[in-house]
Amino acid sequence: MLRRWLLIAAFCVFAAAAQPQAPAPAPPPPQPHPTKTYTLPPDKLAKAIDYTNARHRLHFIAAGYGFVVLIFVLSAGLGPRYRDWAESASRRRILQAYIFAPLLLASIDILELPIGLYGHHLAVEYQQSVQSWGSWFWDWTKGELLGFVLAGVLIWILYGAMRRSPRGWWFYFWLASIPILIFLMFITPVVIEPLFFKFEPLAARQPALVADIQKVVARGGLEIPADRMFEMKASEKLNSLNAYVTGIGASKRVVVWDTTTQKMTTPEILFVFGHEMGHYVLGHVWIGILAAMAVILVFLFLGYHAMHWALGRWGARWRIGGIDDWASLPVLLLALGIFGFVSEPLTNSFSRVLEHHADVYGLEVIHGIVPDSSNVAADAFQILGEVALDDPNPSKFIEFWLYDHPSISQRVRFASQYDPWGTGQPRKYVQ
Repeated sequence: MLRRWLLIAAFCVFAAAAQPQAPAPAPPPPQPHPTKTYTLPPDKLAKAIDYTNARHRLHFIAAGYGFVVLIFVLSAGLGPRYRDWAESASRRRILQAYIFAPLLLASIDILELPIGLYGHHLAVEYQQSVQSWGSWFWDWTKGELLGFVLAGVLIWILYGAMRRSPRGWWFYFWLASIPILIFLMFITPVVIEPLFFKFEPLAARQPALVADIQKVVARGGLEIPADRMFEMKASEKLNSLNAYVTGIGASKRVVVWDTTTQKMTTPEILFVFGHEMGHYVLGHVWIGILAAMAVILVFLFLGYHAMHWALGRWGARWRIGGIDDWASLPVLLLALGIFGFVSEPLTNSFSRVLEHHADVYGLEVIHGIVPDSSNVAADAFQILGEVALDDPNPSKFIEFWLYDHPSISQRVRFASQYDPWGTGQPRKYVQ
């Protein structure tokens, strides 16, 4: 019987080989991933629209109110008053700076406090914050004290440059600000952030997540050991989600908010982290620094001319003796504030480009580590949008002016469609 079946099988093989072969059918074209959309249930949608509109109104009101405050400071002569106090207290310029700067900045910030109070009220009302008012005021106070320490140094350097080079101070001050900015980036994760949030080793609470993050880190070509991965206790103050790489050099570390581990799956966290890691791997941190320094240089140059014009018209009325007078600082702050406001569409457009590239990187770096990475990324964006109450359909003007990230709707749609592996397209960043 066995011999009979072997003969039949051999005959069939021979017969099949003898027949002319029909061309093999072409493989079916790759099917694109189904497109996902960012949606909210009706009750949450109405809340998201209300919250979004309130935040956007507050942004423009805050800008206008800030300009009014600075004009009031100039009209009320607060600058000359504080200048006289500082100069009568000491002949040393550094001490004068540390008397004048805190007095002036505290006055401005106290006058602008209603905007901050209302902003926190909105965050609590719409479940973005769980921070008590006492905790909020303590954080505000710590921020003020840190600002005074930094402002004293910066203003001392600024007015020293003004005295030594009345025509080129804006350039020399810009040069001096570069190492200060880099130093602040270095110390922020180890000195400043712990003043506002608690950090614990991530491995102590999420050892499996650490192992998965290290896979993503290794694939991205970074070296961040487990003892530089931390969980931030964001839930004590916030409901928002995040995971990121921060610091530079010896201060570089991974930070995952505890709200993220509570509301996202491990694959979704890995995508959020991969996106943030993309900013480092793609050089966005240094690109951002260079872009910021270029903008600051332009603003200082424009501020130089704006101060000459304004003091030529109103300097005597404001009792400001010249550009190198401590009391001229509100004039410079007003000019820089106006330049910053009108440049928001440009700077935010630049930021959106970088954020989109980081989205692409995040999708690519987790592919093969996370199954179905496109849908995982789309789901992560959906969760981020739901928690943050993002409007699914923001106006084009608001996107153009205020959005420093692509809208959540755009990001969900893009992530769900991105599949170069299935369509045979080349990957952009991670092969």
